[in-house]
Amino acid sequence: MAIIEKKIWPDYFDQVASGNKTFEYRLADWEAKEGDTLVLKEWDPETKNYTGREIKKTIGRVLKLKELKPFHTQEEIDKYGFMIISLKD
Repeated sequence: MAIIEKKIWPDYFDQVASGNKTFEYRLADWEAKEGDTLVLKEWDPETKNYTGREIKKTIGRVLKLKELKPFHTQEEIDKYGFMIISLKD
């Protein structure tokens, strides 16, 4: 299993740390597999520096998308965009 480090902005870091954010929406320009460890390192976009806080999470389901044209028209996508929804019991 791989250990992957990624930047995360403070507001999102706080949401992950509190347990309220149980998903990540990321550009799929890197490989992620179920069971890998994702190390989220808090990054301050104003100072352009790491804050020193980090949190480790195990990657669960990985959903990669390029397009959903079979389900939606380009006009609908342009108007509404996409959502990634996390489900809880």
